[in-house]
Amino acid sequence: MSRHPEILWAQRSDKLYVTVELPDAKDAQVKLEADGRFLFSATVGSDNEKFETDLELFGKVDVEHIKINQGLRHTFCEIDKGEKGWWTRLLKNEGKAPPYVRADWNRWIDEDEEEQLLLQQNQFHDFNMNSIGDFNSGFDGAADDEGDSDDDDSDLPDMSKAEI
Repeated sequence: MSRHPEILWAQRSDKLYVTVELPDAKDAQVKLEADGRFLFSATVGSDNEKFETDLELFGKVDVEHIKINQGLRHTFCEIDKGEKGWWTRLLKNEGKAPPYVRADWNRWIDEDEEEQLLLQQNQFHDFNMNSIGDFNSGFDGAADDEGDSDDDDSDLPDMSKAEI
């Protein structure tokens, strides 16, 4: 008999984030089918206790674009949705999700917050790209506006007589 690992999930309009929390998992395997079937299996411990889950996701997914990161404590999957849009729940079956499936509040955002988040990310990216030129311009070795060279240490204290 196998046990179920803890599953955390969050979404964006185009992506699904699924984290399988299972410390010290060995031989972890993830299988994803286009119709939305998500399978995970692994063993844990010296007695190789088997953990498995078979979830029928709410919608179709793009099996060509899945990123899997397996760590010591969890397996993280970033999955592209088959069609852009917000799912009302993770699983196709209506009703309460199994007790081992929970929201990932560290990654969770509400549908109306996604546009604001994307706007902030774009502004941050634009700021960084525009700032690079300004940042580098101060390091060209030329004298500043007051005619001082970069070698001028007149404003620094004399440390040659300092006691250690």
